[in-house]
Amino acid sequence: MQIYKIVFNFSKKNGILSANMLFLRLSFNKASKNELMKQLKKRKRKKTIIWTASILTLLMVATLAFLYSMLFKPIELTETAYIYIDDDRDYEEIIEQLQEKVTLPNEDIFRLLADRMNYPNMVKTGRYAIEDGMTMPDLIRRLRSGSQVPINLTFNNIRTMENLAGRLSSQLMADSVSILNVLNDTSVATTYGFNEQTFGAMFIPNTYEVYWDTSIENLINRMKKEYDSFWNAERRAKAEKVGLTPIEVTTLASIVEEEATYADEYAIVAGLYINRLNRGMRLEADPTVKFALGDPSLRRILFKHLEVESPYNTYKIDRLPPGPIRIPSTTSIEATLSPTQHNYIFMCAKDDLSGRHNFAVTHAEHARNARAYQRALNERGIY
Repeated sequence: MQIYKIVFNFSKKNGILSANMLFLRLSFNKASKNELMKQLKKRKRKKTIIWTASILTLLMVATLAFLYSMLFKPIELTETAYIYIDDDRDYEEIIEQLQEKVTLPNEDIFRLLADRMNYPNMVKTGRYAIEDGMTMPDLIRRLRSGSQVPINLTFNNIRTMENLAGRLSSQLMADSVSILNVLNDTSVATTYGFNEQTFGAMFIPNTYEVYWDTSIENLINRMKKEYDSFWNAERRAKAEKVGLTPIEVTTLASIVEEEATYADEYAIVAGLYINRLNRGMRLEADPTVKFALGDPSLRRILFKHLEVESPYNTYKIDRLPPGPIRIPSTTSIEATLSPTQHNYIFMCAKDDLSGRHNFAVTHAEHARNARAYQRALNERGIY
């Protein structure tokens, strides 16, 4: 192989720079040629490796940057969302809830991260809050640790244990049938110092902070503690002053609440019933007849209704029935503990059917009020 090399020879003559080109012929043997080719291939391979490594590094950096941005991208919410995990602990159902209530930065990455953190094998029941600004690792740690938020359990305006079970189950993980079975269990009532007729008195209507997945047993224990706290020394002293036990106060308050539509009449009605009890008179409270008949919707109590044989029919029994006819509010209990002082022993609904009452001291006055009320019912076709 022959190649030519051009050599420039510069000279200066008469102040003028001139150049002469010399052509040199160089010759390479076969061994030199092979060595050159090897060097060229080696350089090319090295460049390829460098370029490949650079591209892979860039891809890795880009992937890591993407993963990082997804992992720590805040979940955006206008208000706190909640997911509920029941006894099934169904991981896919949890994913479905998340899809419905929040927008995860990336579901595939969430699943991958959850697997790496072993969450599918550590699912815990409860009610969990998802807050604005949380990241996916934050959310998984919260779910995995069982760090749930409590609910405000509220119940009021409850007539029967069935109503109570339904109200509780609508706010808790436990179903109404399971709750009702416990509420109707006589042995459970006995354990807490009550019986089948008085067990409802243990449930004081209020708002309680509890966990959504609390067990029925824990809930009943909590209600007993709240009952004992409510019936403190001051309230027990008031009950003794009016001549009643705490359960009797609750029983009378339940009648008062069924009788009076408006809370401002509670203390007056309570005072009237206590007057009757103190005089040895029967309460003759219409709500107890409705309870005995199992029909709280009755708008008119007839003489035939008064003949029902029941320990709750206060037209036939002396003193109080064996237990409350509803779960009374704390307002009616307080009114019964602090009854209005007056001489009324009769009352009758007003003839304007407003739900308010006329109160009377004498039977004659009461008879006039009753006739006016009966006439109003007849005029409206209420029989």
